[in-house]
Amino acid sequence: MQTAKTVANPLKELETFGQSVWLDYIRKSLITSGELKRLVEEDGLRGITSNPSIFEKAIAGSNDYASALAELKRDAALDAKAIYERLAVDDIQQAADILKPVYEKTNKRDGYVSIEVSPLLAFDTEATIDEAKRLWHWISRPNIMIKVPATREGLPAIKHLIAHGINVNVTLLFSQKRYEEVAEAFISGLEEFAKSGGDLSKVASVASFFVSRIDTMIDAIAQEKIKQTNDAKEKEQLKSVIGKVAIANAKLTYQKYLQIYASSRWTHLALQGAQTQRLLWASTSTKNPSYPDTLYVDELIGKDTVNTIPPSTFDAFREHGKLRDSLTERVNEARQVMDTLADVNISMVEVTDKLVEQGVDLFADAFKQLLATVEKSRDKNGTKLIERIAFRLPADLSKSVEETVADWQREEKMKRLWARDASLWTGDDEAKWLDWLNIINDQLSHLDNLKKLSDRIKADGFKYAILLGMGGSSLCPEVMRMTFGVNAGYPDLHVIDSTDPQQIQAVEKKVDLKSTICIVSSKSGSTLEPNIFEQYFYQRMVETVGRDKAGEHFIAVTDPGSKLAELAEKENFRHVFYGLPGIGGRYSALSHFGMVPSAVMGIDVARFLDRAKEMVHACAGTVAVKENPGAVLGIILGTAAKAGQDKATIISSPRIWDLGAWLEQLIAESTGKNAKGIIPVDREVIASPDRYGEDRVFIYLRLESEPDSEQDKGIEALEKAGQPVVRISIADVYDLGQEFFRWEIATAVAGSIIGINAFNQPDVEASKVATRELTSAYEKSGQLPSENPFFEENGIRLFADEKNASALESAAGKEKTLAAYLKAHFDRIRKGDYFAVLAYIEMNDEHEKKLQRMRHQVRDTKLIATCLGFGPRFLHSTGQAYKGGPNTGVFLQITADDANDLAVPGQKYTFGIVKAAQARGDLKVLSDRERRALRVHLGQDTQKGLAQLLEAARKALS
Repeated sequence: MQTAKTVANPLKELETFGQSVWLDYIRKSLITSGELKRLVEEDGLRGITSNPSIFEKAIAGSNDYASALAELKRDAALDAKAIYERLAVDDIQQAADILKPVYEKTNKRDGYVSIEVSPLLAFDTEATIDEAKRLWHWISRPNIMIKVPATREGLPAIKHLIAHGINVNVTLLFSQKRYEEVAEAFISGLEEFAKSGGDLSKVASVASFFVSRIDTMIDAIAQEKIKQTNDAKEKEQLKSVIGKVAIANAKLTYQKYLQIYASSRWTHLALQGAQTQRLLWASTSTKNPSYPDTLYVDELIGKDTVNTIPPSTFDAFREHGKLRDSLTERVNEARQVMDTLADVNISMVEVTDKLVEQGVDLFADAFKQLLATVEKSRDKNGTKLIERIAFRLPADLSKSVEETVADWQREEKMKRLWARDASLWTGDDEAKWLDWLNIINDQLSHLDNLKKLSDRIKADGFKYAILLGMGGSSLCPEVMRMTFGVNAGYPDLHVIDSTDPQQIQAVEKKVDLKSTICIVSSKSGSTLEPNIFEQYFYQRMVETVGRDKAGEHFIAVTDPGSKLAELAEKENFRHVFYGLPGIGGRYSALSHFGMVPSAVMGIDVARFLDRAKEMVHACAGTVAVKENPGAVLGIILGTAAKAGQDKATIISSPRIWDLGAWLEQLIAESTGKNAKGIIPVDREVIASPDRYGEDRVFIYLRLESEPDSEQDKGIEALEKAGQPVVRISIADVYDLGQEFFRWEIATAVAGSIIGINAFNQPDVEASKVATRELTSAYEKSGQLPSENPFFEENGIRLFADEKNASALESAAGKEKTLAAYLKAHFDRIRKGDYFAVLAYIEMNDEHEKKLQRMRHQVRDTKLIATCLGFGPRFLHSTGQAYKGGPNTGVFLQITADDANDLAVPGQKYTFGIVKAAQARGDLKVLSDRERRALRVHLGQDTQKGLAQLLEAARKALS
């Protein structure tokens, strides 16, 4: 066995192993930007495959085709298909011309560009032949291939086209038997072409054998069988085939290739100049996050083959691909895998037949969507994503933004971002945290798993769902619930991301545990809060339905190999869905952490992700920076922050109001560190322009289907007053996925401009350490360390570190009242500061209404930005920026005694003790970072204490 070797650019080295690398991607900007030419020269790219889905997203999500569409729309005789074909043919011709030198250098072996016959013709032989011929003659390039599906009806079409000298890329191959039939059609076609006097050396073909989709389906079947069997031997057999079948199937198919093209029949054709129909490995991105991201490239390297690779896997293999003659290794083991598959009664024939059926349907659906997108572009409603962002900035900021856009274009920084160039930020570990760039493609590849989950949850009659998580694992599901509401027949989702015992009890009272599915969501599986939530609700479920059935009421979403994954297996959870380790929590909305709860709720996840994919294409590295909606937003935010306008004030239409909570975490935790950053301001009621300073940027997220006239008026007033305003139009709620991705790109861009690592959260970890120290102390002594207030009035106590307490004592003077101390604290607010309320009390409408009133009093009196967060959830959100960002915050922490505490099963501490430890740890780290912080403890009667606090604040601000 040849040892795998690592080289400077594994992509280029593939050709030394006899394998050609093609790219499964095409769009106009890839061609016109010079990126395609660079890939050929620097990465050894030797071909391109295209499909309708790629074209559709490029047309819908960018301005690549705007001018051509405008021209074509003038011809009323052209229908949507005719318009698409003109756009596609132009791209194919240009790409073929760029690849022509490869075609000539390799003596017609490589340098091909593939275009697909309409998938709607997959079961019509004659129509497929006619359309293939029409495209072949229209494009008129020797180095193109016409893609024809390997359906039963496609086989005679393949033979006919080869017999007429037309290059064919055979698609949707899954089974060894069908591959042999395709090879027969190819060879028979060549024989007919030879009889007619054709030049065999000019005919090329590949057989596109799909890989990863096989593992996706087989793995799901095997895992379901594992749950159902009690036979230990069968369980081991089932486990042994998981993740192994796709590669085994490909290796054995390659063995058939070697046999076929070693025959005397083939030798006769080869002597006439015929080239073998190479196996082309397709669908080579991994769909299971527990598998290496280059698995289906690393393990399928062999002579006379092609691997067509999607952009994300292409970049990954360039970075860390392993080179060896892997395709001919362990062939006997591959046979054993297939034998074991038969032993456990998984029919490869049934699986591959189903995959062909699904593949045809998926391609047909994508083609229909493409035509719909082209049709939509005819009318005024076909607004491009870049046109849905508009901004009005002061002259100085506008000039700086223009200069930054030019710099990002000149230095190709968006290309570097997509290439995971860590030097774009701090040169630290940023590259390993960018898997979110390609998560939508991964999700769309295994939508069937999410659909099955949704259907099963509905069929089993669950009426309620509880999401148990914190931060990145809870905020997106909360947005989805608040936006989409309850879908008929599906569970009503509740989110628990607080250790406040009252809040946990309030949710529990709203559900019937017998009809509840719990989703435990934690990337690491070791985060304190989700773990104790699980302990509590698992015990309650055991008490309700019994230990044998409790696991059926739980789903885990976690990273592979985590402690939560181990726990889920031990307690027989209904499902475990894995995240990608290379995606940080706050960038995980479009991964399983956001989409599994969405599927449980009955949201159309396929539609949601498909819309989001438009934004992915719009933000691609090949798109001009000024036309890139994510880059433009990020440049505005980052440039403004550097200029002192670092309070990003989010104003959202009422229907999507909760999007701001998700944005708070993304922006604050990503950018707020090293004394730099952007402070997100969410849910401040819009006011007259005279209530604002000069340190803000306003972002108006307007839901076009349900706008708010008062917000419109307020935004217009701010624009007229010269405040920087960014308007983002959101067509409907299913476009929220586009915003998740746009803002992730924008935040990464802003982080680069600010000069920080946009993917770590050092000060969040500091709070966790402080909390652990306090809970450990409680477990040893049975109580938290004692603390002494520096002031007490009518049951309300004030706490602060020595420095803050001394400053407040001095400023309060002789008047030792709560109002005086609050006034002293408010008077520490200076121009350019912000004020944040950190409330460690139950998050409910009543408390929020009262605290909102206080924050707005501070804003209107001090003319500064204000924030309101409930603890401990904000610790995993804005807490990073409060501690690690610019030291411009003035903090008022609010705590109270818990009237009714809850025990944590298996622990000495309670939820109330955990919350108290988190509040103390939070205050300690704020003090350690020399923040201006004051803690107000309300005592046992939260309502009475809150009333006293609000009255004292009113007096202090009057």
